[in-house]
Amino acid sequence: MKVAYRHISTPEKSTAMKVAYRHISTPEDASFVIKEFCQPRFTNTFHFHHGHELILIVKSSGKVYAGNKVMNFNEGEIYMFGPGLVHCFCNDNTPADNSDTIAHAIIVQFTEDFLGKEFFDKLELKKIKELMQLSEHGLQFRKIPASFSNLFFRFQPNQQMKNLIILLQLLDELSRQGREHVALLTEDPKKIHYKDVDSKKLTAIFKYVLENYHQQVDSKSAASLACMSEAAFCRYFKRRTNKTFSQFVNETRISHATKLLIGTDHGIADICYACGFDNISYFNRQFKIYQGQSPREYRKAFEESNASAPSFRSTGE
Repeated sequence: MKVAYRHISTPEKSTAMKVAYRHISTPEDASFVIKEFCQPRFTNTFHFHHGHELILIVKSSGKVYAGNKVMNFNEGEIYMFGPGLVHCFCNDNTPADNSDTIAHAIIVQFTEDFLGKEFFDKLELKKIKELMQLSEHGLQFRKIPASFSNLFFRFQPNQQMKNLIILLQLLDELSRQGREHVALLTEDPKKIHYKDVDSKKLTAIFKYVLENYHQQVDSKSAASLACMSEAAFCRYFKRRTNKTFSQFVNETRISHATKLLIGTDHGIADICYACGFDNISYFNRQFKIYQGQSPREYRKAFEESNASAPSFRSTGE
């Protein structure tokens, strides 16, 4: 049993986002693939696989899109995407002269039957099989012990058996995490369908929102990017993403607001306007819809939990 280990370090030119299928290309003598991604920024490409993908964010932050959901990602977090789930990591806009900016991730890709069709049916592997099934929603593992993420750094080229044991250990550890450490990225991935014909339209729409959520964003402008009438566009977007365009915009804005609430000492009003809202009352209502509490309560809860909890950030050692 062999493992393909690949290092990706060549910077890529910025391209328009596409919804694309990416084949997990394991050589004939390999069972799964390990990749190390190290570039100035994550490339803005929406894609999906026929297998599973585990990702450790070693260094970087920004927005992660999965299915029809958008949320923040940060260093030390682990993500797992199941077969067919469209996803993408996008860095927030940073100053052009920020030479320290880097996107570093370790990625493990494997098919559901990479160890045999019935391997994960064994009783001892029940939790891992449940984890793999749950990954169809997209999973975010946060505030986990550094020992978990450090397993990614133990993968080595030409160490096939050791790498397999590490992967199984990693899957086992992740399968035992409590709800407080795991977040579903989508509620019902089967309701979200993308086709090749949607690629250019969704590419333009998502990019428009990502680059402009801090200012005025409207369905009329988005419709023009998709070369559709406003009414037709609204129906199209709802049919493809299972949410309205305004819901998607608000979700993107609230996602950025949570980042500012826990990462800065800016006032609530300043954060409201910085995220593209022009009405504080509306901002508070939308925040509570998506986060279940007010912006002030969200910040207070984070500060209290951060004060009492130990740091779980991976050191990579």
